[in-house]
Amino acid sequence: MSNMPDILWLADIKKEDIPSVGGKGASLGEMTSVGLPVPPAFVVTAQAFRRFLIESGIEDELFEKLEELDVDDAEKLEATAQEVMRFVRAAKMPDTIKENILASYKDMGDNTVVAVRSSATAEDLPDASFAGQQETYLNIKGEKALLQAIQDCWASLYGARAIYYRAKQGFDDRSVDIAVVVQKLVYSEKAGVMFSSHPVTGESTTIIEGSWGLGEAVVSGIVSPDNYVFDQKSKHVVDRYIANKVVEIIPDGEHGTKEIEVSKDRQDAPVLSDEMIAKLAKYAKIAEDHYENPQDVEWGIVGDTIYILQSRPITTINNNTSKGAVKVEGGENILLEGQGASPGIATGAVVIVNTIKDLAKVKEGNIMVAKMTNPDMVPAMRKSAAIITDEGGMTCHAAIVSRELGTPAAVGTKKATTILKEGQIVTIDGEKGLVFEGSISRKQEAQTPQAVTGGFAPAPIITATSIKVNVSLPEAAKRAAATGADGVGLLRIEHLILGLGKTPGWFIRNKKEDEFINELYTGIKTVMDEFNGKPVWVRTLDAPTDEFRNMKGGEDEPDEHNPMLGWRGIRRDLQSRDQFRLQVEAFKKLWDAGYDNLGIMFPLVGHPDEFIAAKEMMREFGVDVDNRTLGIMIEIPSSAILVEDFIKAGINFASFGTNDLIQYTLAIDRNNQNVAEMYNPKHPAVLKLIKYAIERCRMGGVECSICGQAGSDPEMVKWLIETGITSVSANIDAVPKIRETAAKTELKMILDAARRN
Repeated sequence: MSNMPDILWLADIKKEDIPSVGGKGASLGEMTSVGLPVPPAFVVTAQAFRRFLIESGIEDELFEKLEELDVDDAEKLEATAQEVMRFVRAAKMPDTIKENILASYKDMGDNTVVAVRSSATAEDLPDASFAGQQETYLNIKGEKALLQAIQDCWASLYGARAIYYRAKQGFDDRSVDIAVVVQKLVYSEKAGVMFSSHPVTGESTTIIEGSWGLGEAVVSGIVSPDNYVFDQKSKHVVDRYIANKVVEIIPDGEHGTKEIEVSKDRQDAPVLSDEMIAKLAKYAKIAEDHYENPQDVEWGIVGDTIYILQSRPITTINNNTSKGAVKVEGGENILLEGQGASPGIATGAVVIVNTIKDLAKVKEGNIMVAKMTNPDMVPAMRKSAAIITDEGGMTCHAAIVSRELGTPAAVGTKKATTILKEGQIVTIDGEKGLVFEGSISRKQEAQTPQAVTGGFAPAPIITATSIKVNVSLPEAAKRAAATGADGVGLLRIEHLILGLGKTPGWFIRNKKEDEFINELYTGIKTVMDEFNGKPVWVRTLDAPTDEFRNMKGGEDEPDEHNPMLGWRGIRRDLQSRDQFRLQVEAFKKLWDAGYDNLGIMFPLVGHPDEFIAAKEMMREFGVDVDNRTLGIMIEIPSSAILVEDFIKAGINFASFGTNDLIQYTLAIDRNNQNVAEMYNPKHPAVLKLIKYAIERCRMGGVECSICGQAGSDPEMVKWLIETGITSVSANIDAVPKIRETAAKTELKMILDAARRN
């Protein structure tokens, strides 16, 4: 990673480059590769940003300012954020980075007008959307303005909203870098956002929202946009709402943007024709098919030319449709009608937010009312029982964040801030976009067969293959459980530990072992409580030395040339007895509390002796290992080849970590751009190792699973089931698709067998 250049062009970027170009940059590269009309751009890499921190000499002091910060103290959070951002802006950009940026800018043309967009390395991921947490600067022209905008983007990584959001999502400030996309600015005459599938139900209807001028007006929510619904099955526009569009955002001279009034003849005119809607929906479907996941896509139009400006996963689709709907009963006095942006019913006291200073008034359970929301308001939105806005549509900031938080929201009510009064009790129906006076009773209605196409409720998909889910953060546990997964095939605890900002060694040296154990216990327990009685396989610590080095207590970490091949996984735990002991103490607390469904999985095990040694150490620490579920990750070719010996050593299960198995089998660093194209999950050697291990596990009566990225690939899962795998663990967003793949594969195997006989 340290050899990654300062600049990458879109044509050279793939989705595997997220650590270098962030979610936004990787997405633009992917869309370029499949032929979508993406304006030309280059990315200032995350490695360039990290070099800036180090070479300018501000890295250590910067992170010290953020340590022990209570993000729930709004005043302290804002003061610290402002201090850190000033600190970053004042630092001198190294000459080599500056020269590389300006050379790339010159290659775009003379004084090209660009958009400068932040792209954090932990944003736009399938299980966490960091949309809007960092800054974007539009209409930037000239070298001086470009360099300033890039450094402002870097500084925005430490804005109050970004620090708060990372803390609540469990991301360590030290572990998140930022890339910056420099893209030729499209002078959009009309622009907006579209969801390739319905953002709540997942139905195959593309929702397109648009208004005049640049798309920032729609994204920020300052305008209530037109709304068009396109049915991907019938290929027709099935619904449309033409809004009154009073303002638009346009470029302001040679720097920045301005808000102006829309001419009277366009305020109530439709932004899009049916032909243009169909074209946009086609692009949305291409993006969804490519990513194999519903997408949130930003677009702009100049004349008859469509440009795709951004695409990110939709993280808010509710796949659990078996629950009854909640409806308001007896609500007669409707105060406001808007657009239902996030479903649910909530009652509470109104708090009107006109400025940032008003955010301190919002308490747990309040109904937050604003003209529009912005990322600075996220801390208050987290406390709110519901959100109501004057402006905005299904794709505005308020709508997206509310759906992610699971908070009911009504947007585009036009006059909430003027009609509603401070402290007034109201009830909001976030599905219909209605606001009622007072506290209204709620009624739970069971879903009726008539509500389902064809008059019959669909039968749940049952598979003989266990379909489990991968979980990285306790905050994602509810969404993971809502998929109906048969358990957790991989719970990574290094994310819990990295989130503490201190290495296990620090807790040991500072005699705070109980604090570490309790943090680990609480994090794992949060997940296990959502999967009552279902197996949850927790992987012991697998943090490379370079990740520990940036944490408090990591000063003495060895400097390894390739940490991926170094002191990590079980090999480190066996040599760091106290580090392993702290983990085991947390596991013991869970078993003592009755969580018998907890299984422990050892990573990077290369020889049965390592499994036996880990098992014996657990026995010394007081674990009845003969009555606990213990298994291994198959990530090294040697563990696949020696799987029979592992079975004899007493493993209860084995799970393929395909990301590492592929790179170790093929001698390919998956983070190295020079060989990234050679990284092949379906390489014959990899498949042969997997097939061999599956067959031996079946013969030995040991559960064989997969929890690597390949477990979220339908084609790979089809082959795995045909080969005889026992269970599959997929990413949260992929579980429904993988369960359907498993069911179809199993039925086909049964049918083929019946036909042969």
